[in-house]
Amino acid sequence: MSGVVSGFTAIFIMVGVGFLLGRTGLLGEHAHEVLSRLVFFVATPALLFYSLVTTDLSVVFSSTLVIAGGSALIIGLLYFVVAKVLLRRPTPDLVIGALSSSYVNSVNLGVPIAIFVLDDASFIAPLLLFQILIYSPIALTALDLTALERGTGHPFRDAIVLPLTNPIVIGGVLGVVISAIGWTPPQAILEPLKMLGNASVPGALLAFGLSLTGVTVFKKGQSPRRDIVLATVLKTIAMPVLVYAIARWGFGEQGHKLFAQTVIGALPTAQNVLVYATRYRRGQVLARDTALITTLASIPAIAIIAWLLA
Repeated sequence: MSGVVSGFTAIFIMVGVGFLLGRTGLLGEHAHEVLSRLVFFVATPALLFYSLVTTDLSVVFSSTLVIAGGSALIIGLLYFVVAKVLLRRPTPDLVIGALSSSYVNSVNLGVPIAIFVLDDASFIAPLLLFQILIYSPIALTALDLTALERGTGHPFRDAIVLPLTNPIVIGGVLGVVISAIGWTPPQAILEPLKMLGNASVPGALLAFGLSLTGVTVFKKGQSPRRDIVLATVLKTIAMPVLVYAIARWGFGEQGHKLFAQTVIGALPTAQNVLVYATRYRRGQVLARDTALITTLASIPAIAIIAWLLA
């Protein structure tokens, strides 16, 4: 459990620093939005590119890819349908809510847990690549088409062109292409990209802390409580249960591998969802509150999974 404690401690410290920066006003009035844009347009694309060009893509083709990726899509779609039918939310808010219920914090919490708790970082790699190469492009394309104001629209053209202009998608696609052809860029190129990429996770956490300044989480009249509850229940309870069911009865996994898959499914909502919400100015409170609540709820959830399966 030391890896769980270490991972969560790092998260809370970084979020706390961001909160203090917001309270003191040291970075100015628009610090949260500026930092979120820096993470979205620069740091995260650099992180994705560097990670992919230095990763063996063969790790993607495993049962973990199907289990983690399939469960995320199912949970996200379930949120989308339920919130559409019962809560009648507009499409951009549904997309942010679907991400909040299923987009896993696979980097700043998933990696340390994979290393220290699961003793194998390979479990997190397929999920990370799935979110980079498949889930993010789908969600960002939907947000590009529905959340951004446009004049005369050409939906079919936009569906093709807009993803190609998204910096995160560009970083992921270029990284996969270069990794697939087996070319390693010179160290003079990789090193600055690595440095920029290293700013992605702390930047997202600091932006998350800044977003908490002067607000009350789950505040009546301001926070979409039903949306948050739905996303939190799906992320914290339904997703790990679904992962367990698919892994055990769909793939016959047992022992440590089954335990690892279930723990990954119980990881909280990634703070990057708030970065996306801020970029498109939709569902920001939903993303912020769900990320915070699921992070807190995932501590006992992972502890229970470890007690039952480890």
